[in-house]
Amino acid sequence: MRLRIAATSLLLLAACATPVAMTGLAESEPALLLVGEQHDEPAHHEQERELVRTLAARGTLAALALEMADSGASTAGLSPQASEDDVRRALRWDNQGWPWSDYGPAVMAAVAAGVPVAGVNLERPRLRATMTDASLDTALPPDKMQSQRQAISDGHCGLLPEAQIAPMARMQVARDRHMAQTLARLAVPGKTVVLIAGGGHADPELGVPRHLPPGLSHRSILLPDTGRPKRDYCEDMKRSLTPRGGSPSPAPSR
Repeated sequence: MRLRIAATSLLLLAACATPVAMTGLAESEPALLLVGEQHDEPAHHEQERELVRTLAARGTLAALALEMADSGASTAGLSPQASEDDVRRALRWDNQGWPWSDYGPAVMAAVAAGVPVAGVNLERPRLRATMTDASLDTALPPDKMQSQRQAISDGHCGLLPEAQIAPMARMQVARDRHMAQTLARLAVPGKTVVLIAGGGHADPELGVPRHLPPGLSHRSILLPDTGRPKRDYCEDMKRSLTPRGGSPSPAPSR
């Protein structure tokens, strides 16, 4: 019952104009539903699985889109009876970066329902090239770009060298823009594409919604912090610094 309530709560959130309101049901589900998670929060993965199951049971799930797999990876050619190994191969799954135990249940629920699962992340070689693409500095209004840079700094616990903040903000914006373009291609009239991604990507002010085509209906859900004790990533980052003052390792994806 707890998980069923969680799925209902997600659908209630999807009905609202803001990612935090909890009032009213939608007359129709949006073309895109962007779910912003905390990657290391088990309750979020449970809610995502139940959301996928609920929409699939209604026949309204067009596709499940994942930040955790690169663009071009898809289960579209697999049967609903495909094995987990087949699905992981199709998605070119990186289990070290994204534990399958966290995302597998939602992915397999979509596959079993005959719904395609697609990667939407910008591939690493293309992503690296965006660090020097100054045109991305104007992809957001100046105040939003500054907020994006501050979010990058905060996400790295204030340890990121100043010279790296702008390039990493460009990477974040490039990923958001690429996800938006890919999601638009996945949209199906009368159905909903669900995106599972870090909360920063679902942020309506700074993330993917900023780059979606006009007229494409969408809602963002930023899943709340459950208060569960979490790993201290800032402490890990401090330890990752070399004695010579090297750059910290990247924080978990936003």
